[in-house]
Amino acid sequence: MKLSDIKNILPALENVEFQLEDGRFVPEHFHVTEIGSITKNFIDCGGTIRKEERVNFQLWNANDYEHRLKPGKLLHIINLSEEKLGIGDFEIEVEYQDQTIGKYDLEFNGKNFILKNKLTACLAADACGIESVQQLSGTASACCSPESGCC
Repeated sequence: MKLSDIKNILPALENVEFQLEDGRFVPEHFHVTEIGSITKNFIDCGGTIRKEERVNFQLWNANDYEHRLKPGKLLHIINLSEEKLGIGDFEIEVEYQDQTIGKYDLEFNGKNFILKNKLTACLAADACGIESVQQLSGTASACCSPESGCC
């Protein structure tokens, strides 16, 4: 979900609710403690230089049980971040602490924002033979064997 998507959704909501993929809800007394931009410059295992830009939301469980983040307030924080930080219309990544700090993609199911589990992947599968290994064995686990040249 891009920043523009959440900005279009918020005005129609009465409450802002975040839900994990397993069905559990982020406690309703959470706060969005940060909105920012994250740029990741990196090189993959095939030698390709890459750049990712994301909008980052950090959710925090406060002990403040009297206040709830309303859609208008979140929209105000988003607009302020765009104005003051020049944040672009990128995909949103949410940081939320469950057992440890996790990073999630964001979707909307028509009622709640869903924190989607992120998965790692090899971005240079063709360079390290993952596709041919998967075809032969049905799994990518052999990719990082010493003779694969991947790792």
